[in-house]
Amino acid sequence: MSNVTLINSLTGLLILTSLLVIEVKKPRWSAIMYSLQSLVLVVILAALAYEYEAEELYLWVASAFVTKVVLVPWILYGALMRVGDPEKPRNVMGTTPSLFMTAIALTVSFIVVNQIHLRAAEPFKPALAVSMAHFFFGNLCILTQRNLFKQVLGFCLMENGSHLTLALLAYKAPEIVEIGIATDAVFAVVIMVGLGYQIYKNLGTLDTADLNTLKG
Repeated sequence: MSNVTLINSLTGLLILTSLLVIEVKKPRWSAIMYSLQSLVLVVILAALAYEYEAEELYLWVASAFVTKVVLVPWILYGALMRVGDPEKPRNVMGTTPSLFMTAIALTVSFIVVNQIHLRAAEPFKPALAVSMAHFFFGNLCILTQRNLFKQVLGFCLMENGSHLTLALLAYKAPEIVEIGIATDAVFAVVIMVGLGYQIYKNLGTLDTADLNTLKG
């Protein structure tokens, strides 16, 4: 199997893990599924680095493994254990409508990518379409999940999508770009998880529908 085929095939696992992040009952398992997705992303980045002979991408591989596979899931998992990993509140829509929305997102992404004519992206159009679809997946998670920590994971899905998009289109970008992306993602998760924990500590809920005290 060539690297191009391997990369495009592995993006199917990104779709599957995104659905699991959104749909599994326990947020703790969603964090584990995100870690698994990030591991798949690391493998894709390593294959891209080998295919393009881009030494810059190998630093992306290392930093993505540390931040996405280990650090961010550890932060989320630890916070969820402290609040008891509540299964509720659940998705505001059922599993079937959610799957339908993800299918629409993928279809739109593939249509858009097919209109793009870039030499660098030509062999990896399926992967590029999946990376773009992750912006929709992340937004779907944020908009349909009422659990604050699941919404944080929605942001993480969007960030994984942007990470893959950048790697596919700008694989020769300086290492400092990757360091900046990784640092921003970690700090954003730390801030959002910290706010979520304080909300739970003071109000006893992670349900965004219960945050009426925030209204002016």
